[in-house]
Amino acid sequence: MSFSVHTQAILLLTAHFSKPVNDAPKPLTTKEWARFAQWLKDHDINPEKLMNGHLTTALDGWTDKFITAERIEKLMNRGSALALAVEKWTRAGLWVVTRSDNNYPARLKQLLKTDCPAVLFGCGNPALLSNGGVAIVGARNAGNGDLEFSSNLGKTAAVQGYTVVSGGARGVDEAAMLGALENEGTVIGVLADSLLKTATSGKYRKYLQNQNLVLVSPYYPEAGFNAGNAMSRNKYIYCLSEAAVVVQSGTEGGTWNGAIENLKNQWVPLWVKEKKDPKSGNSLLVQKGAFSLADDISRLDINNLMKERELINKTSTMDLFKKSAVREEPAGKYGGNTFDEMDF
Repeated sequence: MSFSVHTQAILLLTAHFSKPVNDAPKPLTTKEWARFAQWLKDHDINPEKLMNGHLTTALDGWTDKFITAERIEKLMNRGSALALAVEKWTRAGLWVVTRSDNNYPARLKQLLKTDCPAVLFGCGNPALLSNGGVAIVGARNAGNGDLEFSSNLGKTAAVQGYTVVSGGARGVDEAAMLGALENEGTVIGVLADSLLKTATSGKYRKYLQNQNLVLVSPYYPEAGFNAGNAMSRNKYIYCLSEAAVVVQSGTEGGTWNGAIENLKNQWVPLWVKEKKDPKSGNSLLVQKGAFSLADDISRLDINNLMKERELINKTSTMDLFKKSAVREEPAGKYGGNTFDEMDF
């Protein structure tokens, strides 16, 4: 794997190459990069131009309280650290895709616009990122019944030809992913931490080699668990899918917040496994606008989860079980790259 000069420049500006230390320059956040990238585009400046050592000339007219020219210069002077990191990532089979690359997932650009990450680190088959599919998410400490449901839902998606999108965490996420993979399905795992460790573990190695799995993360590949990152990555799970199913949610925490964020933004139809307890997180999500999904999914047609909201009859879950002969592809909703606010 070789990185273009353009990719190297964006990595220098936005990525960590080791665990953060106090005196190191802080890479630009997603919002900061969006602001800076827009200015570069407006002034017809490619990021790689900042690598030629003439920053004062290149940044003439740029003023920002937080993104100072001094900060940019320190970030761009991390060439040695970048080289060492790239060597390690390459040996582990990792790759990098930036917003300006053709294989950057169009769904993220369309739905998140300037909130989509500047860089995605990944391992496995990057073509899967454009598959869409069904997101299956839920609690880490789910009970056996919910884990079995997650596994069966992953299997159902695989058998019907749909990709499973999940977060790679233990519990519901892992059960759904393995349920699909063990039945020759395809999976997108959006990780909040430990991409390098997960990508080199025995658990997923054969699926990565068989091109049935892609693991991606917008965070430093060796980053440890961080609650903020775990919360933030939830939107990427939803936006890489065409519909989402919450198997088990509390009334706070990552699963709950991710579901509420999706309901607020209406990225994709949200389904929640039916629970008898009216005070459960699942029941409360239904009260807030999610659709209830019966816990018997033996005849479920995944395609019906993905229909537009106005076409779904909330009062009749039986409509979900009418089989479609052919999968219905989205009618150009995410086709092409129309995200022209910025090119990188």
